Amino acid sequence: MHQNLQLTKDYIKRKIGDFEPEIGIILGTGLGGLVEDIEILHKLMYSNIPNFPISTLEFHSGKLIFGILSGKRVVAMQGRLHYYEGYDMKQITFPVRVMKLLGIQKLFVSNASGALNPAYKKGDLMIIDDHINMQTDNPLRGRNSDELGPRFPDMSEPYNREMIARGMGIAKKNNITCHQGVYVSVNGPNLETRAEYRFLRNIGADAVGMSTVPEVIVANHMSLPVFAISVLTDEGFPDTLQAVSLEEIIKTAVEAEPKMTKILKDLILEL
Repeated sequence: MHQNLQLTKDYIKRKIGDFEPEIGIILGTGLGGLVEDIEILHKLMYSNIPNFPISTLEFHSGKLIFGILSGKRVVAMQGRLHYYEGYDMKQITFPVRVMKLLGIQKLFVSNASGALNPAYKKGDLMIIDDHINMQTDNPLRGRNSDELGPRFPDMSEPYNREMIARGMGIAKKNNITCHQGVYVSVNGPNLETRAEYRFLRNIGADAVGMSTVPEVIVANHMSLPVFAISVLTDEGFPDTLQAVSLEEIIKTAVEAEPKMTKILKDLILEL
């Protein structure tokens, strides 16, 4: 892994010169619009970056964006990777390790997820304060690289409490409906059955999705503070469950994105 990381870092550095990002951003499904607010200085296609996985989803752009957002130097993944695409967890989280080696000091993650908490509604936002990992692999499985992090990283605070509090404050100030809750990650790509939604709610989850947790595990492994936010694109309430299509999920994500973008931009400005 070290050799691949170094090759990838060296390639990117040749393309971006002395630009050193402070903040890394992973943009979730239907949430790539934040890029429009970035003063773009460099743009690299995943397909041109050595060792970089390529997003297989038609609605994910697959670009690494370098620029200025809210006065900070950022690198944004426009198009994230998922386990259900066929990649292993080390491939999915490889970009997080690359961004850390490029110099980022904080990681921001967004995703589209389904509401499990009956107090939540489609189109609301949820800042993640903890998670439950129901995925069947772990990005840290195998021989540990002590240079990157410890064999048994602590996960008592996977999401940075200060950034959570600031994010909730920004939402309140701007009258944005935003909850604070627990995210559960599953393999996908199918959505859940009524019984599965009921089970996930019963074990303590407020929202369910198919991403985020692997990247957060690796970020914690590398001592990288994380802020994560979900756009709730559908409602997984067993007693009133209705069929939902990808088109509906994307539409809801796009409609709610400006609220998420406001929180992210203002939070980055405050840091």
